[in-house]
Amino acid sequence: MEADLLAICISAFIAVFTLLSLLAIAMRVLILTCPPKVGAGADAAMIAAVTSAMAIAYPGTTVTRIEEI
Repeated sequence: MEADLLAICISAFIAVFTLLSLLAIAMRVLILTCPPKVGAGADAAMIAAVTSAMAIAYPGTTVTRIEEI
């Protein structure tokens, strides 16, 4: 009975490891075939996130310019 449980655990570990490896390979292929747009500029969601984070960290401040370094 204990050998069956050990075999199930080992096979489950191998199955999860294989599935995660296949997903990692698929993500790598997608990243290589569809690279992200560089220099697209700041979108509204990013500006809102920076503005709200600054308002929480430093109350009363106003974000006037956002630069990527």
